[in-house]
This record gives sequence, structure tokens and C-alpha cells, in this order.
Amino acid sequence: MSSENIKCLIIGSGPAGYTAAIYAARANLSPVLYEGIQPGGQLTTTTEIDNFPGYPKGITGPEMMEDLKEQAKRFGTDVRFGIVTKVDLSNRPFNVTIDNDKEISAETIIISTGATAKYLGLESEEKFRGQGVSACATCDGFFYKNKDVAVVGGGDTACEEASYLAGLCNKVYMIVRRDELRASKAMQARVMNTPNIEILWQYNTKEIVGTPMGGVNGVIIVHKDGTEKKIDIHGFFLAIGHHPNSELFSQWVEVNSEGYIITQGKSSKTNVPGVFAAGDVQDPIYRQAVTAAGSGCMAAIDAERFLAENK
Repeated sequence: MSSENIKCLIIGSGPAGYTAAIYAARANLSPVLYEGIQPGGQLTTTTEIDNFPGYPKGITGPEMMEDLKEQAKRFGTDVRFGIVTKVDLSNRPFNVTIDNDKEISAETIIISTGATAKYLGLESEEKFRGQGVSACATCDGFFYKNKDVAVVGGGDTACEEASYLAGLCNKVYMIVRRDELRASKAMQARVMNTPNIEILWQYNTKEIVGTPMGGVNGVIIVHKDGTEKKIDIHGFFLAIGHHPNSELFSQWVEVNSEGYIITQGKSSKTNVPGVFAAGDVQDPIYRQAVTAAGSGCMAAIDAERFLAENK
């Protein structure tokens, strides 16, 4: 038997996890939150956040996550460093293993493990992450107002990001490795009819170039025939997809073809009673800090009601 029984266990520590913790703690659920492999989530890799309500002067990702963490702790959340390595959701209370070592049980679980943006795997991409390299146009596009940028990808996400950036930026290059777009016809039409978007067909990215102080100032791309060229840009946006961090749970909870956890209706409920999902692990559409926080609030309220009904 597990030595510790937790009323509300929160797995993951981005805006969804911390907001769930704030609400659960204020509802006297004595939540325990495990921070996971990336404490603070994706936002800790972001420099400036200008679109989260309540921060008129903007704030950095790490600062904002620290604020949310402190707020959760203020109401009594037990924030712990550790990674959930195994779960058994076949019976309540649920069995959970931490760091392949410690076993605990939980009456309710809120999964807020987020999603990871897919990167190309270039050294230069890592070097300039947060200094011109971004995986979120709606988060960072504003910083490149009236500048030239590039978007990598040929699907709906890439077309959406390019269209969004076209409204802000001087010029948007789309780097597409095929000779066609994978996007829906409607998205393709939107891109084709936007005068400041230029599609570079059958190109792959070789290297992002820039300076340590000034950030990105260009990208070297290679055509499928082997010819190289450099384009001058200030922002390099990846739109080749996200990977939801749901593998640990997919044996038990329903996921869609991309691995996103399926929640019921407008709730955070999964198909397993007592297990809830919030944030990017269940949201393939919006993927914003503010929507993640909102779904964290929903998950805590759903958990509180579930516990009240199942005393």
C-alpha cells in the first residue's frame, strides 16, 4: 500500500498546473503538485510575455511562473520537485510512482503536463531560442513588427502563423520542404492571396545565423537541388507541430490521433472518473498561457465537485 494518500494530485507545473493548484488549495483540497521535467513548463523558455492579462509592462516567462508558483504555495499547495514516472488509473484511489521510486495514491488527478513544440534539431536553433527563434507566432510576433520573418512548415499551423505574422511584419517567408502545402484549401488560399507572404518551395533550413547580442539576422536554406541561399530575417518561427506530453496516461485516458487527451464537452473530465486534464496536453487549438490557466481553473472546480459527490 502507498504510504501517502493525496486528495488532489496535480501533475505538471505550467500555467494550467499552477492555476489548478491555486483553486484547489483555496477549496481546501490540500493539493500536491509535482513540477515535472521542466518546472514552469514551456513559458520558462520564453523571454518576454506581453499578452497575459494583468501585466501592462509585460513580464518574462520564468518570472511569471515563479509568481504563479508562489501564489499556489501561499494558499497551501505542496509544490514538489519530481517526475511522475508511472500511473495506474484502473481503480480509485489511483496509484502513482514518483522518480521510479516513491509510491503515492491520489483520490483525484489533474494532468497538466503540457506539450512540447517540435524543433528541427539544429544547433543554431537552440543557440538563438528566445533571441529570434520561436515556436509561437501569437506569443512573439509583436516583437517583429515591420520586420522580415520566416515560418517553417506547410500545414494549417504554418499557414495560420504566416497569416498572423503577415498582419504585423513587413515580409513573411514560408520555408516549405515539399512542392505543395499540406494545409486545407481555405488556408492555402489565404496564404496565396496575402501579398507579403512569399513561399520558398522545396527548401530545408541549414542554419540560423545571427549575433550573440543582436539575435537572429538571417537563415541559410538549401534547395532540394543542393543550391543554398541566405535570406535576411529577424524572426524564425517553427510551425511543424507540437507533441502533447500524454504518453504516460494514454493507456488509461482517451487521446486523439495526435496524442492530445480528449476532455468531455466544455469540461476538463477525461473518460476516467476522477482524472482531469488541463492546458496544452488537451488543447491542440489555442495553446496560450491564458487559455491553459483558464482550463486549470476548470479542472480544479471539476475535481472539487467530483470529490464532494463521491465522499
